[in-house]
Amino acid sequence: MLTTLAALAGLALAQQTDTTVPVRAGARLEVNNFGGEIAVKTWSKSAVRIAASHSSRDRITVDASDQLVRVKSESRRGPSQVVDYEITVPAAMALALSGVYTDISVDGSQGEITAETVQGAVKVSGGAGNVSLKSVQGDVTLEKARGRIDLSSVNETIKASQISGDVSAETVNGDISLVQIESANVEANTVNGDIVYDGTIKDGGRYRFSTHDGDLRVSVPEKSNVSISVSTFDGDFSACYPVQLVGPKTKHRFSFTIGSGSARLELESFNGDIRLCRPGQLAKDRNEDKDHDQDHDQDQEEE
Repeated sequence: MLTTLAALAGLALAQQTDTTVPVRAGARLEVNNFGGEIAVKTWSKSAVRIAASHSSRDRITVDASDQLVRVKSESRRGPSQVVDYEITVPAAMALALSGVYTDISVDGSQGEITAETVQGAVKVSGGAGNVSLKSVQGDVTLEKARGRIDLSSVNETIKASQISGDVSAETVNGDISLVQIESANVEANTVNGDIVYDGTIKDGGRYRFSTHDGDLRVSVPEKSNVSISVSTFDGDFSACYPVQLVGPKTKHRFSFTIGSGSARLELESFNGDIRLCRPGQLAKDRNEDKDHDQDHDQDQEEE
């Protein structure tokens, strides 16, 4: 009963703030939220609309100038605890979004994005120029972005797709998936997780993928021009097509060249397998693995 009364009291105290401010081209949005959600979408108007759900004890302030729109909340008893923002901005507006216990999402942006949270997911569709997404305890997901991409998590996965530009992805305990990537400079590192890269290998490009406890699966067209170095201490190497090793081969390290070898690809895994495939083959392999796992689970249930 007390729980129900507390919930009803919380509902009674709920409050909405809805404010729209005009902005000039080149202005930046800055939002910091301790707990709750920051959800950003775009429109064609030269204005920013801030809709917030919060406690009646909280107050939302919006400071707007020619260069910056800053949104923050405060409470009569210190920092606000939970605020859910729904914000609409011009598509080209630069975004600086941060929080602690905060989920962050952006849809349709055509500008620079910085999004950082401690415990929460970061999910972005769009972005151009510098795009930096970081979470400690949450998944980081990006699609349809172009520019210089920096993705970071500590204890969750990183997923990026339909990306054009330099890419850096790093996590500690999580998988990294980079699919439909158009880039001449890609680096991905994890400690406990798998890495998948299905994208371009451009002449003169630099690509480095490293994991300690996990597998690497990388797409490399047979007609590429790339020098490939492979290092694995306790794992196997395989390719979907024949490769010719060059130079000295040790138990744990070797290299080979495809075409002129103008690009460089470094593959490192301590306790995992390394596999090269043709573009598109990795998706097929994943589907086959998924079907195999489902069949295995079904067999166990029948037993």
